[in-house]
Amino acid sequence: MPELPRELRIVVRPYATALPLGFFSFGAGMLILAGLGNGWLPASEQHTAGLLLATFVFPLELIATVFAFLARDTFGAAGLGMFSTSWLALGLAEMSGTPGAHSRAVGLYLLGFSFMVGRLALAAFLGKPLIATMLLLAGVRGSLAGAWEFGAPHSLEVVASWIAVALFGAAAYGGLAFLLEDVKKESVLPVFRRGSSRDSFEGDLAAQLERIPDEAGVRQTL
Repeated sequence: MPELPRELRIVVRPYATALPLGFFSFGAGMLILAGLGNGWLPASEQHTAGLLLATFVFPLELIATVFAFLARDTFGAAGLGMFSTSWLALGLAEMSGTPGAHSRAVGLYLLGFSFMVGRLALAAFLGKPLIATMLLLAGVRGSLAGAWEFGAPHSLEVVASWIAVALFGAAAYGGLAFLLEDVKKESVLPVFRRGSSRDSFEGDLAAQLERIPDEAGVRQTL
């Protein structure tokens, strides 16, 4: 049996934070969904809206997902990854569907997706309340939109669209806050970190390296 080395060197590549890109593209997507639901966009624009979701929002969210994984941000990567392909799926559904028509398949997808996003929100409240609140609102929005696809009153879709407008504003704030935080290397706009999330940003390097052997990519199995 070969002798194990006494020292193990771990090289971490310096990647930029993926959160500003993820937040800004997420906000753009929510504004498009809001326009479809509250009447800002006529039904005849549904295919164009779907094209924008699939060709603009999806690629940017996917890029943010990849770099979140490379930066070892498991939670951020999970959330961004869930939404990245969601934008593609919704975009293709809007492009191929009949303008203004219901789709029970899309409705079931939205309900299931919203349930999973709700689980992410519960985990996020432990360290990132701002992101958790946005995930919770996104889950509520998706649930209302899914119920409308199953034939619920149109008022639910209108409510869902105005929640999407609120998410657009929250995403604009969050993207700017994380961008300024990365540029200034300090909190400029509050993002309300707490627990281990706050320690990872405000604590010293030694405290963050204590559990390196137990992290994914370092330990032998996931």
